[in-house]
Amino acid sequence: YSGTSILTDSDSFQEVVVKIERRTYNKPFLGGFRNVSTGVEFHNAGSQTKPKRRPDKGIQLFCKETQTVVEKNNQQQTRNTTSTQMTKIGLYVSNMTDKLITPGKYFTAEEYHKRRLEAVIVIQKYFRRWHAINLAQTLMEQKRLRLAREAQEELQKKREKEDKLRREYEKKLNPKTREDFELLYHDLELWMQEETERINRTLTGAERKAALCALLEEETELIAYIGMHKINANVENQEKAILQLLGKCAQPRRWKAFDGKITEMDTQNTLRGKELLEIYRSISTKDIPKDERTSVLLTLKCTVKEHDCKLTQEIVALIDREVDLMSREVKECNLEGLRKRICTLFLQYIKIPEFNPEVAGLLKVPQDPLKLYKNIYFCHSCENYLPSTEFPIPANSRTIGRCRSCFQLDNEARKREAYFKYRLILENLRKSEVDYQDDTKIVFLVQLPDMQYLIENVWNSQSALSACTDLYELVMVRWDKQHEWSPWNTILLTKEEADAHLKLCNLQEAYEAPFICKIKQKHIWAKNYFAQFPAMSSFLHRTNNEANAN
Repeated sequence: YSGTSILTDSDSFQEVVVKIERRTYNKPFLGGFRNVSTGVEFHNAGSQTKPKRRPDKGIQLFCKETQTVVEKNNQQQTRNTTSTQMTKIGLYVSNMTDKLITPGKYFTAEEYHKRRLEAVIVIQKYFRRWHAINLAQTLMEQKRLRLAREAQEELQKKREKEDKLRREYEKKLNPKTREDFELLYHDLELWMQEETERINRTLTGAERKAALCALLEEETELIAYIGMHKINANVENQEKAILQLLGKCAQPRRWKAFDGKITEMDTQNTLRGKELLEIYRSISTKDIPKDERTSVLLTLKCTVKEHDCKLTQEIVALIDREVDLMSREVKECNLEGLRKRICTLFLQYIKIPEFNPEVAGLLKVPQDPLKLYKNIYFCHSCENYLPSTEFPIPANSRTIGRCRSCFQLDNEARKREAYFKYRLILENLRKSEVDYQDDTKIVFLVQLPDMQYLIENVWNSQSALSACTDLYELVMVRWDKQHEWSPWNTILLTKEEADAHLKLCNLQEAYEAPFICKIKQKHIWAKNYFAQFPAMSSFLHRTNNEANAN
């Protein structure tokens, strides 16, 4: 702001406050004058003050230049001067190249627009034909791809089924694991039932008794053969378990860096584990020359001599005995027992944490005796004290019961049921429930006998939609995916049906009322059965409370 004196009368002045606004734009120069004597320049008022803005009337205005067209006349002259000559008296002009032009038929506006409409209709017709051809070709291509994909999926399913049958046949032919022998005993029981039924149906009297006796003898022979395979498999599995244990002792420390690379580090304990692993592999190898065997035994002798105890002294004595017998040209077959004893004692040496520190965290039996009193239970069948992990506890169990080995032995002797398929369904169900990440618990309380009852008695071992009876193709999923899995919130379907079922948003619209009523009846059946179990009662009460609240 600036103060300015203004002359109001002939001899009086008034102080006026003048607001000076700093310009933010370049004002146009509108002219002015300069005092010749003093040299001071004076500009016009328009360049000194901000122009007053006109009030907005709400009407869009345009300037003159945008409303009118600028016209300009420009005369031009042709470069060549030409003229037109007509026929006259004394002059003949040929008309051979002239053209006779006659006026055509006059088109009215209606005729013109009608002609344009007909042309548009023709264009639309050809365009629609082209579009229809492209659409039909696209649909045909989609159909061909869909049929090819379905054929490929069908072929893939067939191959998977054949591979599964082949693997199952190989398991029965060369059993290695507990599940393989479980399948063998199950097939033996099925064969016994079929043969017994055939004998009872076709024979009577003494012939029937003789046939049943022969069948019993044949069953005994088959059980003996299975027992021999089981012994051989246990030996192989035990050797694999030993090598796996020693491999874990020799495994270096690993960790992942920030860039994703894996870093490995060998410690003193892992190097000791590698050394013992190489020695055990060498002394376990059969059919090697005497010089190599002697060298291996000397290496073993130097290794165990580092610690003086009763076990190492016995190993050293056995090594000296074998070296002495080999020097006397004793046959290899006569040395097998001695070599096996050396391997067994050296394995005991390896499992002692004082000689192999890395094995301390891998032993099942803890080194601290106080830890043996925790989670240890007594099996009344085999009369052994075992950890809690060795006892299969069903949901309806009120006591600990028998251990897994006794349970398996009783199953092989009496029922001979195969839980392999039910185990697959239960494992797939638990994996799918973990993916929901909603802290589900009921699925981990259900054991194999409970799953078997649920599949066989409640769902009749078949899909609820397609009635497929192949348990390898069936999976259990949630009936209502918004709530956690439970025996009263489940459905048994094939893998394809389960994928489609989990994509549904509204079950009432997707399924018909009779089918939903049928599923609800099965859920009530399962709820009544599992309500007897103490472990399930709390979850059942919580489900009922939520239902009442809703």
